[in-house]
Amino acid sequence: MDGWEWLALSALSVLVAIMALLLVQYLQLSKIGQLLEHWQAANKERQRRIGQQAELHSALRAEKAHVQQLLRKVEILQAILPTV
Repeated sequence: MDGWEWLALSALSVLVAIMALLLVQYLQLSKIGQLLEHWQAANKERQRRIGQQAELHSALRAEKAHVQQLLRKVEILQAILPTV
């Protein structure tokens, strides 16, 4: 082998090494992309649950207010009944 063949073989070796490193980086980025997609799905689910929880808290407050209103009516009726 003369000098040019060694140079060409060395350049080819360097290119193969670079391609291998690029492939490794691509695979790592692919894993990171999948992780990001899972994170986004989990975040969306968390936001949905937070919304549901807020709705449930609101409904609970409304029910408590309704119960308080009914209790006041019962007190008023109890106060009226002994006089009747």
